[in-house]
Amino acid sequence: MTAATQTPGRGLRPRRALLDLAATAVLMLVALLGFWPSFAGPSFLPAAVGGVVLGLAIAAVCAWRRWGILVITGCTIAAYFLFGGAIALPGTALFRVVPTLDTLQALAVGAVTSWKQLLTTVAPVSADDGHLVVPFILALVGAVTVASLALTLRLAWWALIPAASVLMLVIALGVPDPAFPLVQGVVFAAVTTVWMSLRTWWVPQRGAVDVSEADPTRTAHMRARRLLGGVAVLAVAGVAGSGLGAIASPAEPRHVFRDTIVPPFDVRDYPSPLQAFRKNVRDQVDRTLFTVTGLPKGARVRLAAMDDWDGVVYNVTDGGPGTSSAFAPLRSNMAAGVEGEAATLQFTIGEYSGVWVPGTLVEDQITFDGERAEELRRSGYHNTATGTTVVTAGLREGDAYEVDAVFPDVPSDETLGDTPVVKMRLPELHDVPEELSSMAAEAVTEAETPIAQVRALETLLSKDGFFSHGLGAQAHLSRAGHTAERIATLIGGDQMIGDDEQYAVTMALMAREIGIPARVVMGYYPKEGGDTGSVFEATGDDVHAWVEVNFTGYGWLPFDPTPPEDQVPQDQNTKPRADPKPQVLQPPPPPQEPVDLPPTVPDDREPEDDTPNILGIIGIILAIGGASLLVLLILSSPFIVIGAWKAARRRSRRSARLTADRISGGWDELTDRAIDYGARLSAGGTRVEEAAVVSTALTVPAVTALADRADDQVFGPGDPTPEEVDAFWTEIDSVVSGLGREAGFWKRLKARLSVRSLTGSGRSAGRIQGLREAAAARVRRRPGTIDSSTTRPESETS
Repeated sequence: MTAATQTPGRGLRPRRALLDLAATAVLMLVALLGFWPSFAGPSFLPAAVGGVVLGLAIAAVCAWRRWGILVITGCTIAAYFLFGGAIALPGTALFRVVPTLDTLQALAVGAVTSWKQLLTTVAPVSADDGHLVVPFILALVGAVTVASLALTLRLAWWALIPAASVLMLVIALGVPDPAFPLVQGVVFAAVTTVWMSLRTWWVPQRGAVDVSEADPTRTAHMRARRLLGGVAVLAVAGVAGSGLGAIASPAEPRHVFRDTIVPPFDVRDYPSPLQAFRKNVRDQVDRTLFTVTGLPKGARVRLAAMDDWDGVVYNVTDGGPGTSSAFAPLRSNMAAGVEGEAATLQFTIGEYSGVWVPGTLVEDQITFDGERAEELRRSGYHNTATGTTVVTAGLREGDAYEVDAVFPDVPSDETLGDTPVVKMRLPELHDVPEELSSMAAEAVTEAETPIAQVRALETLLSKDGFFSHGLGAQAHLSRAGHTAERIATLIGGDQMIGDDEQYAVTMALMAREIGIPARVVMGYYPKEGGDTGSVFEATGDDVHAWVEVNFTGYGWLPFDPTPPEDQVPQDQNTKPRADPKPQVLQPPPPPQEPVDLPPTVPDDREPEDDTPNILGIIGIILAIGGASLLVLLILSSPFIVIGAWKAARRRSRRSARLTADRISGGWDELTDRAIDYGARLSAGGTRVEEAAVVSTALTVPAVTALADRADDQVFGPGDPTPEEVDAFWTEIDSVVSGLGREAGFWKRLKARLSVRSLTGSGRSAGRIQGLREAAAARVRRRPGTIDSSTTRPESETS
């Protein structure tokens, strides 16, 4: 029996239906397994499994009830909003199950924006940040589509198209490193082959001759050969695929959407915080910039880590999309896999203002509070590799937020031993003073281990240098800034005089010159020996800059090359540096800028190429797709209502209390469908009269016998039995399905969307036509009216 002639409860073959549902479930789960690297584990599986189960249930019920595409679409949308909170957004649901207004809003918006959020967030993403909407939608829609096509079509090959589309879409939305490519490929191919083979095997009527009737023994033998042959083919394919996958190395890495999408944030739009270092110590020395509660002893609050120097400014960089040092929207679980002391810090902003967010090296989650919480959260970006957070909306007095932080243990020099530094690529340095390289090489001559080399650089600056913020009478001794000219002046004079800004930059440049990965960090921490209790009120006097070096297995460790604050120069001839270096003729210094202003940052970056903004294109595509989906839902809602209305009327007729009423309801169902296909029935006509009209208008001769049968069973001496009712409805469904087979696609669609049977306009049209014919007959019968069917008056003849 084809899908067109299936009846509720009778059209689905249990064995084939179970095969189709099981194969769909396996294919969908295998395809969705590609999200494993994106979520760094199985946290997405509940959403994927839940979506698949819901999709299979909807497809099975709709195929059993023979509901069309509009009802299937409506059921899918309803399931998305009804179960999406519990499966994909439990944090917004009441008791993590019951959807709330926030849940419905998040699901509606997430259907359009969740794709972009997933692609612009550095992997691994967190399941608690709303990213589960993507696997849930793919699982739900994919399972509904694949299972519905498989259950309702004779050729199940069509169901493989959406299944393969889901697999490719998951790959495109994932990360360059595949999850389980060999398992996915082999299982997907094996399940597809077995599924299609069994579907073909279980339709013997397609053959020209039924061999089982002629020779049952030969039939069993042929089936056994088919089974063994199929197993052999699958085994050979699996072994060959495994071997090729093991020995073949792709010429290029897999390309995904994430590779071409640039997060909608450019850190170069904001000046380096190190430019304002001297302003902090001069203008904000006694001002409370922010207050932090819960800071562990010895911990530091950092503003930003800087690893790019262009000869003028040490700046913050963005590693770019798909890298471990890229800025991405704020999320939870940012400290996944990092061990150390966990602490929850409460920050309250005082007189501090800016886009750089005070925080820690390792932050697991940032939760903003107050009236601007949502604005700050939406404009927040974090770089997990550098521990730098930015809010483009800018912090201001009164803002508050909570940081779930992890403080890794800082090992001693003895623990580090001969641990090597990490070999990594950092931005190329420009215009480094030539003296730094030789000075660094000479300082580490006797150092045998990486940690000894770093300590030698740190000691060279902190022991031989002098500390001065360049305020008051010492302004000429310690100028602000960290340009190439300022660093050359620092190391080329008789005395090294400066503060954290100059010493941290100098040490970082020296370390980089001898191959040690180093960066400059600016932040705040209490003075050594100061007792802050559980509350640290940061002022301009607490601002510092230090150096971090990356050691294998330990991460970025802090070093302080700045001399103690009490190690100050008394006059220009105080304590000349030991072993002074030969003076190198320097070019004339450029004009000095005002002390109280940071140097201007020229933008010497290469101009952006003219390639199209892939993010903008994909964003437009997603926006158009979401808007189109919304418009489609709005436009299709009346049709969904029409389909549901007709289905409800059919159920009420089919389940009437009296069996005679069920027979009458069956006949009414037939005439309603005939009206939808264009038949005009007169109001008040008998079943035999209606059958004659339907038989003539739609060329369905069998309805006359059904009309007589309905009259016999309704007006007979006894009530029809349930078996007679079932048989009558079966024939009614067969006739109605025949109407659809005889009509074209557009006529079938028009009939499904027609409301003539619901409003009674079909019978009204017949009644109006009858009234028109009766009126015309009365006109013809009036005296003096010329009628070709009557003889002329005698007077006219004479």
